[in-house]
Amino acid sequence: MSSLVRRFIDAVNTVPVMALNVPGLRSLAGRYFTVVTYTGRRSGQIFSTPVNYWRSGDDIVIWVGIPESKKWWRNFLGEGRPLQLRLNGVDVPGYGIARKDDSGRVTVTVRLGESS
Repeated sequence: MSSLVRRFIDAVNTVPVMALNVPGLRSLAGRYFTVVTYTGRRSGQIFSTPVNYWRSGDDIVIWVGIPESKKWWRNFLGEGRPLQLRLNGVDVPGYGIARKDDSGRVTVTVRLGESS
């Protein structure tokens, strides 16, 4: 990915994060965007990234757009891993499992309240 594209994506990602921090916009933006925080499986570093999500019953489903150019979701392949989602201004623990379908689409399903 070129540095110009990376800078554009970073700039676009700041918009939902900013909206999630503004009380008047939080309820609207929070219906579609959240920030996922997780520990890298190899590095052990803590990362946070804005994501688009929807609720499916008791689960949160994160749609990973352009998954071939992103790496964060790979931390949740296989048995999955713990994470946190920022929902309604509160960090909520969960457990995420990534799946890639036959068409190459990737989703991360998060069971809220679970940590393992």
